[in-house]
Order: sequence, then structure tokens, then C-alpha cells
Amino acid sequence: MKGMLDQNLLLRQIENDGYATREGVLSQDQVDELISSIEKERAGQALERNGKIFAVRNLLDSPEIKKLAQSESVLKLARIILGFGAFPVRGILFDKIPDANWKVPWHQDVTIAVREKAVVGGFGPWSTKAGILHVQPPASVLEKMISIRMHLDSCNESNGALQVIPGSHRSGRIAEIDIPSVLVGSQPHICAVNSGGVLLMRPLLLHASSASQSPAHRRVIHLDFVCEQLPAPLKWLSQS
Repeated sequence: MKGMLDQNLLLRQIENDGYATREGVLSQDQVDELISSIEKERAGQALERNGKIFAVRNLLDSPEIKKLAQSESVLKLARIILGFGAFPVRGILFDKIPDANWKVPWHQDVTIAVREKAVVGGFGPWSTKAGILHVQPPASVLEKMISIRMHLDSCNESNGALQVIPGSHRSGRIAEIDIPSVLVGSQPHICAVNSGGVLLMRPLLLHASSASQSPAHRRVIHLDFVCEQLPAPLKWLSQS
């Protein structure tokens, strides 16, 4: 009964607020193994500043990260939100370090990573990030996605924890010019998460982060999950 209540609570939080946090999803051993894997493997397209890696795209190319995304503990969370058919389509590593410490303004996540460019109604404009093709899909695609951010380091206000505007995902895609007016009267929430914990969020949730005030790592593995294929001939980046 408790498990069912927890699932219902998670569903309500995602539906109403657009996000939820859960602690202790990863053990310390799992966290250590993932950090070791990231340090050894330059999976996907690594983005560097002053010789220091602060982001890695196409992280699902890493066997360890793919195993994490398909693990029971992570898939269970995605399935609660999206249904049993949920599967991972993108993985990104973010890290805030002294050589790569940035402030992220308020925004929604409005692009997806795909394998090849194709003309499909409602999809566009197109862009390339670190050699990977991205496109803006219709809002209906984004509304059926869930992002799960796995925290390898404890994250709070001092080291750039994500800030969100609860409920903003219910407004659909918001034009950049309209974001300031949405923020007026809104109360941002700081999503503090301990190492091994996760933040689940809808891509259309307005979110931002401050620069870290700490010299330590703030490593987050960002995983996107969906439950449907894209309209042909488009394919998710992770799709074979």
C-alpha cells in the first residue's frame, strides 16, 4: 500500500508542480562507479573549458550510463510518469567547476536530439550542439517526456542547484519574450538534492540555476525519457 501511495504522490507532484525530488535512488557505491566511469570515458561529445570537461552530450553511448538509464530503480520512476513503455532517449552530463561555472537564465527545455534531419510538420527550427542534431518539436511531444536528473554530488543553493517555477509547465511553450512576465509574482523553488538523489521534471517547466559559489564539483547526469516514437522518418538519437 505504501508503494502505491508513493506512486500516486509522485504522479500528483509531477502533474501539479511539474517536478519532484527523491533521495537515495543511487547507493554510494553506484555514485562512485558512475564518477569513475565519467572520469575514464569521454563518452559522446565532451565540452571543455580550460582543459576541464563541464558537459558531455550523447552520454547514452557510455555502457555504464546506458545501464543506469535502463536500471530498475530509474526505469521505475520513468514508468510511473509515462507508463510501462518508457525508454531513455538522451543522456547529458553537467558539471559546474571553477573553470566552467555559469549562470543559466530562466528557460524551458524545448529541443530534442535526433539521428537525421527530415522535413516533418511542426518540427523546427533545427540546430547542432557539439555535433549532435537537435530540433524543436511540437509542445505535444515535450509534454509527454520526463527528465530525470541523477545527482552524483550534493547540490544546494551554494553550488548552483536548479531553481524552478512550480506549475509553469502547464502553460505550454512560453515565448522567451513572455518569460519575464510569467516570473512576476511567481515564487521560485530551489531543488536541493543530495548525492544519490534525483530530480524529476517536465521539460516545459521553467527553470534556471545560479553560478556555483563552491569550488567543488556539481555533477548531474540528465536523462530524458519518452514513451512514443517520433513521426517517421524522424528517429530519436538513441534509436538504432
